[in-house]
Amino acid sequence: MEQIADVLVIGSGLAGLSYALKVADFARVNLVTKNGLTETSTSKAQGGIAAVLGPDDRFEYHIQDTLTVGEGLSHPDIVELVVRQGPDRVRELIDLGAHFDPGVGNGYDLGREGGHSRRRVIHAQDMTGAEVERILSERVLAHPNIQVFENHMGVNLITLERVVRQGRVVTESESACLGAYVLNKETGQVDTFPARLTLLATGGVGKVYLYTSNPDIATGDGVAMAYRAGALIGNMEFVQFHPTCLYHPAAKNFLISEALRGEGAVLMDQAGRPFMDKYHPLKDLAPRDTVARAIDTELKKSGADYVYLDISHKPADFVRSRFPNIYQKCLEFGIDITKEPMPVVPAAHYMCGGVATDAWGRTTINNLFAVGEVSMTGLHGANRLASNSLLEALVFSHQAAQVARETLPDLLAKPPIPVAAWNTYGAKDSEEGVVVSHSWDEIRRFMWNYVGIVRSDSRLLHAQARIELVLKEINDYYWKFLLTSDLLELRNIAYVADLIIRMALRRKESRGLHYTLDYPKTDDDHFHRDSLISSEGWH
Repeated sequence: MEQIADVLVIGSGLAGLSYALKVADFARVNLVTKNGLTETSTSKAQGGIAAVLGPDDRFEYHIQDTLTVGEGLSHPDIVELVVRQGPDRVRELIDLGAHFDPGVGNGYDLGREGGHSRRRVIHAQDMTGAEVERILSERVLAHPNIQVFENHMGVNLITLERVVRQGRVVTESESACLGAYVLNKETGQVDTFPARLTLLATGGVGKVYLYTSNPDIATGDGVAMAYRAGALIGNMEFVQFHPTCLYHPAAKNFLISEALRGEGAVLMDQAGRPFMDKYHPLKDLAPRDTVARAIDTELKKSGADYVYLDISHKPADFVRSRFPNIYQKCLEFGIDITKEPMPVVPAAHYMCGGVATDAWGRTTINNLFAVGEVSMTGLHGANRLASNSLLEALVFSHQAAQVARETLPDLLAKPPIPVAAWNTYGAKDSEEGVVVSHSWDEIRRFMWNYVGIVRSDSRLLHAQARIELVLKEINDYYWKFLLTSDLLELRNIAYVADLIIRMALRRKESRGLHYTLDYPKTDDDHFHRDSLISSEGWH
């Protein structure tokens, strides 16, 4: 079946919804989302959106904080673009109807998180993402020019090169995205979604690791699809591990916001001794990579399974009102955070790399855009400043929508290029589901053990040997059997794992989120640059 629209959006977090709303004023939009519309990483975001909104803050301060945390790889022009647009993009959300916590006078309550020199994180208690997702999804569902396809998963991008290359040479200028093949998870059918412009807003890659704060949908689908189509991919070695996820067998993926430390929470070892003063002058407000490595070091030294995060010294009423979601969730597990510390461990949280884009969200494939965590814009560099992620999604969805407004009329004036229906090539139903589940578990375990918070050449080479074998097995399996979402996700995490490992091996230094025992120092002479690769090789 063919689902025709002017614009195809894959993903329904802040980036996808915001972009869809803006382009729907002048275009027909198909929005594809893997599960339900609001089952996204955005909806889980607790902390907030970083923007210069306070009377004691300045753009220069936010820019410098971002550059400092990015450890030399953030692009200064991109940082300035994002920071200076921040207040306007936040006000757009407020104008749509998003409710943020009020502060003194007519202002808003602004939190402070690790790496920030000022209070600048606007929030809705500790459920900011859910509030943003609420207002945007309501507006999307009400818009007559947007058709939402829930339980639909992108399979492959459709490129002009693949359509017309038979029998003649295709020039670089002719390489373009024409939409995507999409799996209907309910019917098992692969539909064709042609479009003049395609936006990837598929989120992160956390499920590549055994322990992650991400929802189950975060399987790197957009990065894998873009890589297979020939797009440039960058900085995949920089995986941010959130320092504090709740340690409890029933607390799957539950993140304890960095905002707690912004309000005075303290990390302690199992003897109740604070330890962050040994690792950074900012102590518990150090950047996330420093805090995650500090916890990892403490756990390895002590042999313990977790450390503690304690905010019980703060007034109980303040804790309950500022962090109602975290308070209630911990209470469900028998932990009253107003009276006792909570056990925490690091977990894979955010991918600073992704599909390389310019300042307008354009990838290296014509008419293909990437926004949000799936992208590598140059904002984060080697490490993300807390609460800059929702800000980045807001700014670049706006930028990409501006390009759509300017270019879409010319694209629509040309006749559409016919796109072939999906071909199964005789594939059949599989009775070997154990192959998928086994490979899924294996990848996530060796990525956690060998390509985690602290790395070494030996560990990375072990991981590389395993991923090469697993990728071959998966690709053999892929062409023999009919597609399922499980198979697609497995294939995608394998591609993403391979990219992370290769880039980590190539970077012979420690910088930001990439820390290796073999090269513990930063090497600006040789590695003061982005890691960039496409399916054709290194760039």
